Amino acid sequence: MRYNDLGIDFKYLLVSEKDKEFGLTVNTVGFSHIAPNTLYPSTDHPKSYYFNPQKGRILSEYQFVYICKGRGVFSSATTKKTSIEKGQVMVLFPGQWHSYQPVKETGWNEYYIGFEGSIIDSVIEKSFISEQNQVLDIGTNEELINLFLTAIRVAKEDKKSAQQYLAGIAFHILGMILSLSQNKSYDANESTQVIERAKIIMRENIHKDIDVKEIASNLGTSYSWFRKFFKEYTGYPPAQYFQELKLRKAKELLTETSLPIKEIAYELNFSSIEYFLSFFKQRVRITPSEYRKLNGNDK
Repeated sequence: MRYNDLGIDFKYLLVSEKDKEFGLTVNTVGFSHIAPNTLYPSTDHPKSYYFNPQKGRILSEYQFVYICKGRGVFSSATTKKTSIEKGQVMVLFPGQWHSYQPVKETGWNEYYIGFEGSIIDSVIEKSFISEQNQVLDIGTNEELINLFLTAIRVAKEDKKSAQQYLAGIAFHILGMILSLSQNKSYDANESTQVIERAKIIMRENIHKDIDVKEIASNLGTSYSWFRKFFKEYTGYPPAQYFQELKLRKAKELLTETSLPIKEIAYELNFSSIEYFLSFFKQRVRITPSEYRKLNGNDK
């Protein structure tokens, strides 16, 4: 089974003059799975973002591009051609020529967010990030992935004040990237990175069933070691951790959407509505309907 192969999921946002007064606005956020030996970039993107990797491009915004699977290359007006590995972030600057692409043999998974505003201009002016250091090594981090996924969800829902919510997420991503890059030596333990990669695989495949033993094999570890270290690191055996992720997602869908409970069960790949109801009540002590009502979304 192939994991982390979610295809393409992105959103381009409208920005009002009032939004700009906030000091930070998000123009785009998304995820792309680029399979080996496939076209890059996807032609689904608007003309202003699409580019030929051989010619490169110039953007009018800042972007963070986080690679969590595969490898590739990057170059810019201030950075000579350099290899990109999973766990690295490319920082793109407005008005600067740059180019990047995955290696054909491996493809890659990329998360990205594009933004602009006086707040980020001030951060750059004070040299927290620099055009002379555009590739940051931060390792594989589930919490960072979750921020990108939350940003994609908020952007697609497009509710009132979504831009301000997204601005907060973008600034959180910036702070996390800076912290992770400066503390990489502490977090780069090989065993830790294996577990972080496993957590990301589980999170990105929450709408499927997973085979924990297969994940361990794909990550190059024995299942006995993987299960033992995963529990030490997270407090849960891997299969239970995956169930907890499903439960968290179910709670989120119950409180933040009006999806029928049957659809939530289907979306999270439960074998039946009856099993979902039993699963939920056993862990939360109340039914999904009661949980939704208690948390203010009983439409």
